[in-house]
Amino acid sequence: MQLLSTVAAALTLSGANAFSLPNPNTYQNQPSHQGLILPSEDRLVANGNGFGDDIQTSMRVASTASTPSQRRDFFNAIATSGIALTVGLGSEVEVASAESGMIPDPTGGLKKAKGLGGLPNKIRNIGGILDELQRDLMQERWDLVDTFPEQLRSYVPVFTKYTDAAFPSDAESDQGLRVALRYEVGRFFASVERLKQATSRKALDEAYFAFSKMSVHYDRYLHVGGLYTYYDATVSNEKYFKGISQDALVYANPAKDPPLVRDLIVITRGKDMGKTGIVIGIYPDGSSQTVVKYDRYKGLREIAILPSDLVAKRVGEQDPDDVFLIPRNGEKSYSVPKKSA
Repeated sequence: MQLLSTVAAALTLSGANAFSLPNPNTYQNQPSHQGLILPSEDRLVANGNGFGDDIQTSMRVASTASTPSQRRDFFNAIATSGIALTVGLGSEVEVASAESGMIPDPTGGLKKAKGLGGLPNKIRNIGGILDELQRDLMQERWDLVDTFPEQLRSYVPVFTKYTDAAFPSDAESDQGLRVALRYEVGRFFASVERLKQATSRKALDEAYFAFSKMSVHYDRYLHVGGLYTYYDATVSNEKYFKGISQDALVYANPAKDPPLVRDLIVITRGKDMGKTGIVIGIYPDGSSQTVVKYDRYKGLREIAILPSDLVAKRVGEQDPDDVFLIPRNGEKSYSVPKKSA
């Protein structure tokens, strides 16, 4: 009954992963952080079998990869395979979290986090900065957007300290994780620089794409570094919509009215079917990929890169994305984002 009522709520909103894995049979239980439709007691429980051997193989690949394509394949695999998570054998999903004093051990378990202090929370706080940046960028407050690159660059030492403190050993596993985390930090700050350049020209589309890439690499850092505080083991949401008429699903036709940046969306099919969020970027290379920031769940907002035909604009009256509820200094209420003509 609880599940049916929750699905009904999803249908009212929507009418209806993030990253492709190199071996979906092995890494079938990748993170799918639920924001809308699945009550926790109805989630599938992963068994985690076969995790350790493949991760260790990936670490060895990382240390020997010599070409850009080999290194890129490794980074994509490690950032999306769920390496930062470990799954218990019972009905509970064990979460690898620096906040709980434990961080992922790529052999399939957890190890005690040492010497981290407040570093995990400092890195999670960057998510709040990105929320404020999203708000100001989508309202085209260029004077405010211009202040964010310097603010974000001040976190370079925090990333460095966390990477080195969380995975300090000379073991292949720790070496591989440090490489992956440093890669994500490098791409994050390259996107920060891209945002700065776009802001100086007030190039809105370029700024949106730079922000979306920042969000992607930050989200990957959280995953790989064990900084997500929960794990949804659901393989796919589609089964919860079986038997429901497509006429009951309410959203704009993506082919006729595709969602643009700033549009509130719902995922219409696939493993994240029913999740809601906002479009924060669209790939300009003709690849038909959309960057989505899902609605907040347990304090975090997962980022997904999805084929555009899976993403549809929500219709009807909607609450604004929650970044617009964040007041600026001296403000007590949100401002609805303006749209360029």
